[in-house]
Amino acid sequence: MKQRNQTFLLFFFLSAIFGFSQQKFTLSGSVSEASSNETLIGVTIAVPELKTGVVTNEYGFYSITLPEGDYRIQITYLGFKDVTQTITLNRNLKLNLQMVEAAEQLEEVIVTEDVERLDIRKPQMSVNTMSVETIKKIPVILGEADVIKSILLLPGVTNAGEGASGFNVRGGAVDQNLILLDEAIIFNSSHLFGFFSVFNPDAIKDIKLYKGGIPARYGGRVSSVLDIFQKEGNSKQLKINGGIGAVASRLLVEGPIVKDKAAFLVGGRGSYAHLFLPLFDQDNTAYFYDLNTKLNYNINDKNSIYLSGYFGRDVFGISDSFVNTYGNSVGNFRWNHLFSDKLFSNLSLIYSDYYYGLKLDFVGFNWNSGIQNFNVKYDLKHYINDKLQINYGINNIYYSFNPGEIEPSNPESGILEEQLIKKYANEFAAYIDIEHDITENLSLGYGLRFSNFIRLGQDELNIYENDNPVIFDPLLQLYQEADPIAISEPGRSGSLATFNNFEPRVSLAYTFNNNSSMKASYTRLAQYLHLLSNTNSPTPLDVWTPSGPFVEPQLLDQYALGFFKNLKEGAYSIETEVFYKDIQNRIDYIDGANLIANDAIETVILNGEARAYGLELLLRKNEGKFQGWLAYTLSKSEQRTPGRISNVNSGRSNLETGINFGEWYNTPYDKTHDISLFGSYDLNDKWSFNTNFVYQTGQPTNYPIGQFEFQGLAVPFYGLRNQERLPDYHRIDLSATMTPRKNKNRKVQGEWVFSIYNVYNRRNAASINFRRNQDTGINEAVRTSIFGVVPAVTYNFKF
Repeated sequence: MKQRNQTFLLFFFLSAIFGFSQQKFTLSGSVSEASSNETLIGVTIAVPELKTGVVTNEYGFYSITLPEGDYRIQITYLGFKDVTQTITLNRNLKLNLQMVEAAEQLEEVIVTEDVERLDIRKPQMSVNTMSVETIKKIPVILGEADVIKSILLLPGVTNAGEGASGFNVRGGAVDQNLILLDEAIIFNSSHLFGFFSVFNPDAIKDIKLYKGGIPARYGGRVSSVLDIFQKEGNSKQLKINGGIGAVASRLLVEGPIVKDKAAFLVGGRGSYAHLFLPLFDQDNTAYFYDLNTKLNYNINDKNSIYLSGYFGRDVFGISDSFVNTYGNSVGNFRWNHLFSDKLFSNLSLIYSDYYYGLKLDFVGFNWNSGIQNFNVKYDLKHYINDKLQINYGINNIYYSFNPGEIEPSNPESGILEEQLIKKYANEFAAYIDIEHDITENLSLGYGLRFSNFIRLGQDELNIYENDNPVIFDPLLQLYQEADPIAISEPGRSGSLATFNNFEPRVSLAYTFNNNSSMKASYTRLAQYLHLLSNTNSPTPLDVWTPSGPFVEPQLLDQYALGFFKNLKEGAYSIETEVFYKDIQNRIDYIDGANLIANDAIETVILNGEARAYGLELLLRKNEGKFQGWLAYTLSKSEQRTPGRISNVNSGRSNLETGINFGEWYNTPYDKTHDISLFGSYDLNDKWSFNTNFVYQTGQPTNYPIGQFEFQGLAVPFYGLRNQERLPDYHRIDLSATMTPRKNKNRKVQGEWVFSIYNVYNRRNAASINFRRNQDTGINEAVRTSIFGVVPAVTYNFKF
């Protein structure tokens, strides 16, 4: 009897999970745009009768298993006309769906689903999705639509100010963000040192920013994931669109190779403001260009292949004596295969290269450096039933680091060719992610990622006394670089260090009703690469280094709790989250650290810790002529590096002061208050208006706290790290878009975008430096600002 009861309980449990209790069938297929066959990501396929549904994955595929019966299926997506279809599910059914853009309909269309709105029932939290349409509305510097500048308006996202590259998420550093373009790693996301991003908005299809609750398929960074997919190309007809701006222009062409089966996409951008510099007797250069490409071929119903690439370069020069060139090159070959109507797979072969170099004719040499990586990914998504989905896969990345190569620019320079020691590493990961609807009100997402990082052999490796590359002088109370006592030659074979980490992820959502829910998440992440930079904003010459014998991997534990609510049937929404982050092995630098061309970087860095915590609030208006959001973040970001424990007379004693005397201090990206307001108003079919307001607490910095006289000179001295702040940052931006009414009768359609950046000409401080006044001999503060008010005009076209 006992055995029969156990068998019954086991059968009941399996029935609850896998749906054995009654006959079920699978509805599956893909969703694409009718005018181009472009697959759509995040389309909702809902079954109202069962209060269930599914969304399309990154490749436009969906699958849902339901009991036998007749159903009314609702398909919704932002900017497209809703589709309602009745089906009879008495067998496995393949249903490929196509959606029509709302703008192409004669009648008024009310959009009932918004890709940017929160999903009440899903356990995924701390994620923001922005449509390309929204990004193109947001006023930015010089009038060019910009992905990175747009996400800075989201809660928990900031940067180091105007002209600063990269972005910071929830108090994290720039190098702690994983940036992916068609699954390829982007190491520098900025053009012209932060004025533009490397992402051409015309070529972008989908953008997601994960700030927490990061799925197990992602790894390698401890702060966030910015996942961007390019368009695949129009396989129906030839389309051309672009824009002409004040400082840059762009053009994108897409069309069929084989109609309805194969397509191409080519997009290019370039800046030309430097062409006008000779008119002002300037012999300097500052420009960028990039190229986006993609080919896709639908072999049959079960197989599709894609080949995508990106190439970008920045050139900055002062006459011909100094030229800085840097940029990304990536390529990805992807194969989608459908094993069954429930099992989808994707194989990717990815190459990524980041190059940064200098031409220094005034000293007679050139500098070349960079990072290359080769990545093999295999991901599978298994749709067990309408309550359970499993994602699993593996990926392997091989890294090659060139920290720097010096080569003479001419034979007479007297400079000897020198190669800094190249470094190599391999990062392997395997993961499983489960999405599980436990009850109608409770949903879980849980998974595990295993990561293995091997620091491979290299030509030379320094050996230090007591295995300590940084020594502390107790008399001077200073950390100093240790001299190596020997140099080993391990060679390329073998490994120098191996790290293994299990990275669990769990998130849950409890739904109170159709309009409100509570969510919570825990995330563990490991990061094995480190950006060596002692400036507030990264520069192209900053060096990446892998974990190894003297550098431990960063380890993150993040906890988040949130409340989410839709108001007035989704016309308004509220998102609130609190978070806490704890990071081990955060790199810190000794005073006076030299990072440029340093072949023994381990002698200037120490392993510390970091923490960040805060509250995020996002209020949205999602419908009507006026739409927008208000984002507010209250947060704290700190780090510390206490003195190391030393063995003295067989006892344990802490004689070192640590960095900042071992006390917590503000990170350079700590912003106590961060307020962002975005509004968009459609006056009529001809005019629309957009505005931003941004306010941030000034970023931490160091000011002199006193001075002393030395041989007649006033020498300032400084206190503890980052105790002072720059003045608070704020500005208002405006833009107006004019679309001629005669566009409807023209093959070529255009629009004019007029924008004003920093309307009230706020001179926000990029830095404050101190100098001695030549007349008075007194030290004085000098504020450096990058931009005041900046008007711009852009003309966009398509045909």
